[in-house]
Amino acid sequence: MRLEQVVLQFVSLPLKSPFETSFGLERDKRTWLVTVRGEGIEGYAESVASDAPLYSEETSASVYYAIRDHIVPRLTGDIPHPEAVWEKLSGLRGNRMAKAAVEMAIWDWFARAQGVPLFQLLGGQEAVHRIPVGVSIGIQPSTNELVKVARDYWSQGYRRLKIKIRPGWDLEPLTAVRDALGPEVPMMADANSAYTLDDISTLQALDPLHLMMIEQPLGYDDYVDHAVLARHIATPICLDEAVHSPADARKAFEMGSCQIINLKVGRVGGYQQALGINRFALDHQLPLWCGGMLETGVGRAHNLHLTTLAGFTLPGDTSASDRYFDEDIIATPFVLNPDGTLTVPTGPGIGVDVNAKRLQSVCTYEEVLAVAQGPKGGFPEHDLGR
Repeated sequence: MRLEQVVLQFVSLPLKSPFETSFGLERDKRTWLVTVRGEGIEGYAESVASDAPLYSEETSASVYYAIRDHIVPRLTGDIPHPEAVWEKLSGLRGNRMAKAAVEMAIWDWFARAQGVPLFQLLGGQEAVHRIPVGVSIGIQPSTNELVKVARDYWSQGYRRLKIKIRPGWDLEPLTAVRDALGPEVPMMADANSAYTLDDISTLQALDPLHLMMIEQPLGYDDYVDHAVLARHIATPICLDEAVHSPADARKAFEMGSCQIINLKVGRVGGYQQALGINRFALDHQLPLWCGGMLETGVGRAHNLHLTTLAGFTLPGDTSASDRYFDEDIIATPFVLNPDGTLTVPTGPGIGVDVNAKRLQSVCTYEEVLAVAQGPKGGFPEHDLGR
């Protein structure tokens, strides 16, 4: 198969409520929707990069530049299988979120061309039609408000509660939720790299809460200090930001830096890298789960197909569409089932279609790139930061 066009549409989709983490507050989901076209078929994906380099060094602006000037010009010629895309892009260092946005769209495009659901092309488990999911709860104005929000999500049926923490917002709010909901409720904390080894005593104080894990408590690119911390706390450590490749997963595992990995396909460069991490996890009995990046329904669908792989053993962050948006950009939003699961779409590709009218209302910029065109300089006359 051959690609003909890559369409970039910048989307600004209002969140139902602000989402706060240790590194900032988000009021809108702002992302590049990527559509690949070829042989009369389209495939969809989205970038997980933010406007500012806070979670990652990549940004919406850098993703645009990388796709336009460096990724699209390398997509010429035959694409015998989506696995070939990573090889085409192998000369480009970093820019994993940009690579993932295009590569994932090509996987969707290829699966649609074959008339099969994406999970089948990925080697996912055919019998897995429903994915257990949890919910991520941002930093709240008060402990009482956090307890109220946590209680509400638990009553909706979510199977795991993830609570964002930072220095000064950790033991008290987590204890309040544990006391309110009881010891049986699966809970975890996510620090987004907000702590250092100077905070060992603070993190040790969380052990009596019997959390499932604490996610990325230390440096976003660290394995060494996490290995030290693991020897001082009983709570399992999960790495997120620090793992980008199968090699990273191996290093972290061998150093004892983590006992769990949060695998986000949009963070690691796409499915080819995610499949490699999954194989390593299976070989070493390392639990995986799929985190969320406030994705629209397009990214949410990709996450569900990813988590049909056998390595994913813990509930992810792929919550229902109405967790974040009053109206999503897909035609049929994802709805939480009574058993705390989301249903994996079984149509061709990711199995969801974009709501063109809704997309038009939230799209602030669009550009169509011909795959055959070469690099060009400069940026378009629009402001990605507005």
